[in-house]
Amino acid sequence: MLVASLYAYAFLSEFVLLYPVYTLLFTDTGLSVAQTSSLFVIWSVTGMVLEVPSGAWADAVSRRLLLFLGPLLAGLGFALWILFPSYWAFALGFVLWGAEGALVSGAYEALSYEELERRGQAHRYAGVMGRATSLGLVANAAAIALATPVMAAGGYPVVGVASVLACVACACTALTLPEHRSRGAADEGRYLAVLKEGVTLARADRRVLHAVLLVAFVTAIWGALEEYVPYLAVEAGVAKTAVPLVILLVWLGATAGGLLGDAAQRMPPRAYGLMLALAAAAMTAGALSGHPAGFVLIAVAFGGFQLAGILADARLQERITGSARATVTSLAGIGGNVVTLGVYAAYGAASPYASHGVTFALLTLPYVLVALFSMSSGRRRGLHIEREKGISP
Repeated sequence: MLVASLYAYAFLSEFVLLYPVYTLLFTDTGLSVAQTSSLFVIWSVTGMVLEVPSGAWADAVSRRLLLFLGPLLAGLGFALWILFPSYWAFALGFVLWGAEGALVSGAYEALSYEELERRGQAHRYAGVMGRATSLGLVANAAAIALATPVMAAGGYPVVGVASVLACVACACTALTLPEHRSRGAADEGRYLAVLKEGVTLARADRRVLHAVLLVAFVTAIWGALEEYVPYLAVEAGVAKTAVPLVILLVWLGATAGGLLGDAAQRMPPRAYGLMLALAAAAMTAGALSGHPAGFVLIAVAFGGFQLAGILADARLQERITGSARATVTSLAGIGGNVVTLGVYAAYGAASPYASHGVTFALLTLPYVLVALFSMSSGRRRGLHIEREKGISP
């Protein structure tokens, strides 16, 4: 029941028909590009401000409760967009949507890991999260496919109603998730105490801190670059009508990477670093090719990055101890938000001076550094094990 509910939750949370058309709604309402950009900033800042506090709330109260409330807030925001289409309604909707992301982030991973661990199945975490992520991508693709005919049949109101219903269904699915919290965790799980515990753990334990930073960088960079794939496609000569096919190809690559989480769960650090380096090389080659065929390499790269993110999250969950699991996971989430904003800023700053292909290649370079660090740490760990066994290096 646990795994089936997690999969249903992951699918319904992304099966929102408004996703592919909400920018059109903004344009048809009369918003300028600057106003739309300001809405994205409101969305990002809301998530950053609430990320860690909501993680501590999940640890102190109930992770299932936050997973229930989050989709309801998003659904309320979408309803406001349809009922009162205006800049301030859109802004309030993004605040609610940003709050949903913060409430779910950390709580979903923490509940999943601890419930699997309680069943003696913590080793399945990477595989379960990989498949859940892939189901979310499938739901997103299905929403894009359905949005066009539904929009043609009933316009924004019908698309909005369908999106709100998906959010309500997602919230109801959260109520089917089991949550077993020990009495000790409940007693000491007061908000400020658990917030302090989580922050202290991330600062004091170097292994946890490294895992938090790894999750932030590995997941955020390619996630931000994905937003610019349409621009890269047009630059490479892809017809505008065929751009959705390129996006679908990239998503298929990411989906495939997610499905490999189970098989790659115990990948050693040096192999992990090599995978990141190869994914970065594929991304760079594909982006600089200037040819539509290059998106095959980009899809492969996105699959590698998706798998790397899932494995990084699994390593983080394995290293967290105590009752502040959602809080520490949320620290990785806020780190990811910071990196994402940094990628957006860097892309915007580079755009007047460099092509999209060159910008993609430049912003992929941090993955090479992360890969080198991972391979280096793997080598140090191997030498440490050899010394413990009495083997000279």
